[in-house]
Amino acid sequence: MRIRTALLAATCAMIFAQPLGAKELLTIDLVNEPTTLDPHMQWNPDSYYVYRNIFDNIVTRDNDGKIVPQVAESWEQISDTELALTIREGIKFHDGSDLTAEDVAFSVKRIIDPEFASPQLGQFNKITDARVEGDNKVVLVTDGPYPALLAQLVKLSVVPKAVVEEAGKDGFNANPVGSGPYKFGEQQRGVSVTLVRNDDYWGEKGEFEEAVFRAVPDAATRVANLKAGTSDLVVSLDSDLALQLENDPQVQLLTALTERVGFMGINTTREPLDDPELRKALAMAIDREGIVEGILGGGEKVVSQMATSAHFGYVEGIEPIPYDPEQAKQIVEAAGDAAKTKMEFATAPVFDQRIVQAIQQMLNDVGFNVEINMSDMATYLKTVQQPEQGSRPYLSFGRWSCACQDVDGVLFPLLHSGSNWSRVSSETIDEALETGRSSLDEQERLDAYKTVHQLVHDETLILPLYQAAALYGGAAELEWEPTANESLFLNRMSWKEQE
Repeated sequence: MRIRTALLAATCAMIFAQPLGAKELLTIDLVNEPTTLDPHMQWNPDSYYVYRNIFDNIVTRDNDGKIVPQVAESWEQISDTELALTIREGIKFHDGSDLTAEDVAFSVKRIIDPEFASPQLGQFNKITDARVEGDNKVVLVTDGPYPALLAQLVKLSVVPKAVVEEAGKDGFNANPVGSGPYKFGEQQRGVSVTLVRNDDYWGEKGEFEEAVFRAVPDAATRVANLKAGTSDLVVSLDSDLALQLENDPQVQLLTALTERVGFMGINTTREPLDDPELRKALAMAIDREGIVEGILGGGEKVVSQMATSAHFGYVEGIEPIPYDPEQAKQIVEAAGDAAKTKMEFATAPVFDQRIVQAIQQMLNDVGFNVEINMSDMATYLKTVQQPEQGSRPYLSFGRWSCACQDVDGVLFPLLHSGSNWSRVSSETIDEALETGRSSLDEQERLDAYKTVHQLVHDETLILPLYQAAALYGGAAELEWEPTANESLFLNRMSWKEQE
């Protein structure tokens, strides 16, 4: 009897020790499964949503967009080409080992190694070295001044050197070890990834014991799951689906205007799109206002450059090419058979296919021959980053964010001829981009980016469409503030039972 009484008392103590309304499992519906969980191998949304909770980055941003310490607790620009980082003590990786300055230096060298072939290389290749000084100092060395360096370090995750070297690239991707607020639990390919709370986390701990990220490609299914209570947060909604959340007390619509720009990539290195007149016709055929107001309707804004007003390097006075389908049709007719070349328009399920289909229709209406090529995200990324520019698709739809609020992180990877994302080959643009990412004089940088924006506009090298708004659906009990950088930080989420 005494034993039973003691067990009952212990059980009651455990129950009442739990906070009222505590929720153990958070279920999040993404569009696709992550293409990788190695933070140095990809930066697409579905991968980033998950791995950013497993890893700490050198620095991060708070909800207001300010750069704040994370692994580096402080930093100092000690020369035009050297940034000294002081590494926080007391951080442990999920295997129990200490995070050290050696791990930080290794992480930097790994992502800038051309043989490693990180898709993010173009954003970090100004870094030439990372050297350890003392027990908790790392000095980053750049090839000339690099004013956007700290903003780029927001995206650089720290990995454990010993684990990566022992496991190898594939092994580490299969079982990633970080120092973040959540640990990798398991991955069911094509289905879900489970993360488990890191109760020994050095910073703000997560409220949920586990989080499951599920791959649910169909947006309507994601909304149905949310309304049925089988998911707690869903991503990548459009305005039509968002309307289904109105007047339902069990769910809520969460939104934020992002620094992401929706755009149509144009392969200027392939005939017939090497003709600037035909590229101008592409731009004149597309009704951007119609896309923003008639299709999206979620607070998006038409943009005339690959930047938003939140970016350093945004330039006033760049006007969009006006919508003029009649003029576009005349240019296409004058080009003859060349304009009728069948052109692949690459896309993936994560993008709003209403926009892709509308653009296809607009282009074909003026005489182009555009065919949509839908593929999963991993295939899409490989397709648009083919080693040879001439092998990349004629056209592609994309939404780009560097989460750095500096146009270097947008323009350099998309337009510099040395980038595996670029479909442009222009010495003038290359020189301006190199000036923009190497000068410590703000006016000189702005002048360089004005040159780039103007050339992009005048020669229609890429077609900016709109500043994206992120629309999420959440359970009514979920407390979370979406941010411009589109992160899903689990340890910034909480649960409050409705009264």
